[in-house]
Amino acid sequence: MKLVEETSGLGELTLNGVALCSAPYRIRRFQGMTEGSGMPIPGLHRIEGSLELRPGTDAREWIGVPLGLKLEDGRVLGIALINSEGRILSEGHGPSKCFCC
Repeated sequence: MKLVEETSGLGELTLNGVALCSAPYRIRRFQGMTEGSGMPIPGLHRIEGSLELRPGTDAREWIGVPLGLKLEDGRVLGIALINSEGRILSEGHGPSKCFCC
């Protein structure tokens, strides 16, 4: 996997299109590449990072639930929280992952 993007900013966390909260984010996006040509392998990607949730935010009910994170540039990434401190992880491709199909 090759690091293809690293970004941070103020985003909006959503569930089924409904805003849950705004939070600063740090995201790193990795893409699987073929060995020979270095071309991207569709569907082989990983998004990892973190949200800085406000003190007092109880994110336990959001853990493992397919969420959207709207970035400052307008893109929406399909993510999942993996702990209540705001750690993000998403792998793969499809409606619950990337929102592109």
